Amino acid sequence: MKCIYAQVYTLLLLFCCTQAVAQNVLTGSIKDAKTNAQLPGVTVYIPDLKTSTVTNAGGVYILKNIPAGNYLVEVTLIGYATQTEAVTIKGVIKRNYSLIFSTNQLRDVVVTGVSSATDKQKSPVSVSVMNYKDLLENSSVNVIDAISKVPGVSAITDGQSISKPVIRGLGYNRVLTINDGVEQVDQAWFDEFGIEADPDAVNRYEILKGPASLAYGSDAIAGVVNLIPEQPLPEGQLKADVLLNYQTNNGLINNMMHVAGTNNGIAWSARIDNTMAHAYRDPFDGYVLNSQFSNFNVDGTIGIHRKWGYTQLHASYFDMATGIVDGTRDSATGVMMRQVAYPDLNGGAPSYEMPTHQEQTSYTPFVINQRIRHTKVVWDNSVAVGDGRIKAIFSWQKNQRQETNDPTMPNTPNIYYSSNAATYDVRYISPQIGGFNISGGANGVYQSSQSLGTLLLIPDYNFFQAGAFAIANQKIGKLNLSGGIRYDTRIFNGKDHWVDSATQAPEPPNTPGSFHEFRAFTSNFSGISFSFGGTYDLSTNIYVKANIAGGWRAPNVAECAANGVHDGTVVYEIGDPTLKPESSVEEDLTFGINSKDVGLEINLFNNSIQDFIYAQGLQSVFGGDSINNSLNAAGLGAAPVYKYTQGKASLHGSELSFNLHPSNSPWIEFNSSLSMVYGSLANAPDSVKYLPFVPPTRVTADIRFNISTPGKMLKNAYIKVGMLSCFEQKDIYRQYAIYNGLNTALTPYEYAASTSATAGYTLFNAGAGGDIIAKGHTVCSLYITCTNLFNTAYMDYMSRFKYYPVNYTTGRVGVFNMGRNISLKLLVPLDFSK
Repeated sequence: MKCIYAQVYTLLLLFCCTQAVAQNVLTGSIKDAKTNAQLPGVTVYIPDLKTSTVTNAGGVYILKNIPAGNYLVEVTLIGYATQTEAVTIKGVIKRNYSLIFSTNQLRDVVVTGVSSATDKQKSPVSVSVMNYKDLLENSSVNVIDAISKVPGVSAITDGQSISKPVIRGLGYNRVLTINDGVEQVDQAWFDEFGIEADPDAVNRYEILKGPASLAYGSDAIAGVVNLIPEQPLPEGQLKADVLLNYQTNNGLINNMMHVAGTNNGIAWSARIDNTMAHAYRDPFDGYVLNSQFSNFNVDGTIGIHRKWGYTQLHASYFDMATGIVDGTRDSATGVMMRQVAYPDLNGGAPSYEMPTHQEQTSYTPFVINQRIRHTKVVWDNSVAVGDGRIKAIFSWQKNQRQETNDPTMPNTPNIYYSSNAATYDVRYISPQIGGFNISGGANGVYQSSQSLGTLLLIPDYNFFQAGAFAIANQKIGKLNLSGGIRYDTRIFNGKDHWVDSATQAPEPPNTPGSFHEFRAFTSNFSGISFSFGGTYDLSTNIYVKANIAGGWRAPNVAECAANGVHDGTVVYEIGDPTLKPESSVEEDLTFGINSKDVGLEINLFNNSIQDFIYAQGLQSVFGGDSINNSLNAAGLGAAPVYKYTQGKASLHGSELSFNLHPSNSPWIEFNSSLSMVYGSLANAPDSVKYLPFVPPTRVTADIRFNISTPGKMLKNAYIKVGMLSCFEQKDIYRQYAIYNGLNTALTPYEYAASTSATAGYTLFNAGAGGDIIAKGHTVCSLYITCTNLFNTAYMDYMSRFKYYPVNYTTGRVGVFNMGRNISLKLLVPLDFSK
């Protein structure tokens, strides 16, 4: 790996030193389309080069040090519709723009799953975008919670701090997370393992829905969540901002400081932030004890932009501590209890006690808890090669995840996974030749992981994946075609392990009382991915899209090698190193309208997956569920036995987004969305016929009033109200009850609840905000949001709390979701530009 990096580094230096690139300039003026007034402060940005400029007081801009080539140019100003244009830059190029007043961004530029920045309307794949303005105007608790209401997207939740993205009914290792331009390499395979990324570091989300293996290889079979940081500032600017956020339900406190600047082509930024919250509350459970969490993040970037391209280095460190809710209650009051152990009580054995109010509102997690740390360094480069360019991005990542679940050893992690990983992505993007744009390259990942805790479910392992791909795009009149093919191979090595037969703690080989839990193995996986589709403009504002894509996913470490009790789900899991990779084919069809008054997009999809991997409960030779009692001595008790197996899965559904923003009535907007997905296994018994965690049908709607204030002290003010309605989910993966340790004898209430439909619910929300102005400058921006306005008690189908122990004071099973929550955000910008 070091040799590869050295060769690539030498190659990049050679291009930097030998390329004689002429001075290329993009310049022009920008005005208001209605008044013809010149517009100052307009940002002109080239996403592929991460470079931008702004218009001066006369509406004139100039962007220098541009390598020759074909680029998508994005022109933006708050209060106006974004414009995009594909421009061939060679020499001095002049482009003038007229912007239309609009509160909506009519054109989105996407960078996910494409060879270079693309107008979203011209890409045949389905991509949803959430920009920084949307993030500020809505409240969330973690990085995935922020996008969980996007059409076609939902989240598996384990309390307020842990959310796993689900795209069109598929999650876990089937959804790839891209963060700071590289694959996030962690442990996405367990239910209670979330995404280790900081929400404050995300400026924009792009969610690609459908197989994205062509661009990213394995683990993108369902789609991609791309967490995109802020773009470098234009030349000569120096800015900072402070973000403060407080939420009433969980006492969440978020403080963030960010500073950035660009001078003489050197761009830099730095950020530090901290978030903490105590246990959240709901109408039926009160304080959900041990749902508290805290996280700390620091990151920085420095880059050099020259006429040959750019190179930049990014580093980040994320550290989170979170409690894990177990749902144990006091039988008389229903209050959730705290797990403790005292040396002079019950012989030091674990027990439960009633929490004090101070403990219920503590920001420090109790046992059971997790600590997650993710350290990352990213090196991102773009170097001109004639009229084309080489794009190369590399990363090193270290992930550490500890779980402590024994109160008799509160400082000793029972589960501890530590991994080191490296990723690479090198591609050549050709100039436009006869309407064609062609790109090709290779990318992949290496990960080495150790299990350092006292309990082992998976062995130490390492894997290496490499893939080569080619992508081509062509424009023929109103038709835009895109397609490509890719081949990947992954080598997975599981290592030998011996463990104590009573406690499952690691032991040297052949130690008395130990057994050979994990046997060394090597599995080789390979897959072919493809995509072909097109978009056609029926008119300037009406378009259709069609795409067919094939993806693949190699089995993860748990599916290949698990052999032990998974304490987070209370089952004994058995992996199979002979599993085959999953392969899928998805067809997508889209119709859209994008006009100055109306935005509409309807997506239909059908996804067929061969060799779909899932955990199925084994049956005892005596009838009923197979039970493993080997870890009673370790306090984990009897565990139902699950083994990973394969079958044929199918998913189909649709998404609808509707936005009404009358150009002659800019004071009002209406937005609505619909998400539907159905997933099932072929030739499967009723208990596993339906796929687990396929979200129910969901409808959202909100109306927004943009307020035009007569004075000059308030700008961009708004008031909005909305609703979210989730339908009843009747298609249930019934074995999930056993997967959570439920049975008819010991947990009759919970088991009965698990075999019935999960009720639907409707929530209402409201919000308001705006910019406070003094002497023509924004002093601060204030955003107020209230979710679950009427404090409705509800339990989301995607919550892993829905089968938690019964509350005998109410007869209700499970732990409910958060009640009414008011979020107050204050953003204070500081501009030090000359």
